[in-house]
Amino acid sequence: MARRNIDPAQFGKPPEPERLAAAFGRLCQVVAKLRSPEGCPWDRQQTLETIKPYTLEETYELLDAIDADDDQAIAEELGDLLLQVVLDAQIAADEGRFDIIEVIDRITKKMVDRHPHVFGDAEADTPEDVRRHWDHRKQGEKRRESLMDGIPPELPALARAYRLTSRAARVGYDFPHRAMLFDKLREEIEELASELFEDGKIPQMAATVDAEPTPDEPIADAERQARIEAELGDILFVVANIARRWKINPEQALRKSNAKFERRFRHIEQTLAEQGKDIRQVSLQEMEAIYQQCKQAEGGQ
Repeated sequence: MARRNIDPAQFGKPPEPERLAAAFGRLCQVVAKLRSPEGCPWDRQQTLETIKPYTLEETYELLDAIDADDDQAIAEELGDLLLQVVLDAQIAADEGRFDIIEVIDRITKKMVDRHPHVFGDAEADTPEDVRRHWDHRKQGEKRRESLMDGIPPELPALARAYRLTSRAARVGYDFPHRAMLFDKLREEIEELASELFEDGKIPQMAATVDAEPTPDEPIADAERQARIEAELGDILFVVANIARRWKINPEQALRKSNAKFERRFRHIEQTLAEQGKDIRQVSLQEMEAIYQQCKQAEGGQ
């Protein structure tokens, strides 16, 4: 992501109130019109439940735009996400539940209450101090019985593993040294191997494309498949924990690896198409050679 010349002195300046009120008011008017009897049939039939998939989709499109470091796309996707908020609030208002003003008032109050070091007389000299203030206020507001409460089940699994272990770590439930997690990872890999291979040992095989392909045999035993799934899940959980201890977002890391693989595979397809070849007819070795050329051209990253 490109670095920009940023002047910290320009931070924290809100938009001009008149322009903000006009722009946001116009958006609210448009959405209300769409929901009115003279508006759009599709918008009128939406509920908070039916609109959920679109909210999630817009969130991921925003992440893609941020990854691409495309300001125009980021602004557009932020607008799409803001539309979801305004539309949800309008649906709720139409059903007599709450309106956008209550949404705004609630989040404003929350931000003020959870930053007593900014809007009150509390002190916070480090990000850790800020986190303690935040957690203390949040616990009081939510009246939660467990530190695990409030982590959405709908989160992607890697992201949720990161959040779960972060919560536990706040009260000291964590390995004393992060390097210990690799011993745990080895343990989990050995447990997976004991389920996958008859002798419980991982075969010593080099990762190469020059060997004869071996068909993957399905797991016929449902109980064994469940055990394998559990062990594989434990490995992914430890990997997410390793990412947390090194301050890496595992979901973001996997997104980048996915994008890298997709980009390089598309390069294989394009290169073969330019050569007049069908990717379904060429050898694995030929595809891998193109993949490695692409990798080298990217600097081996």
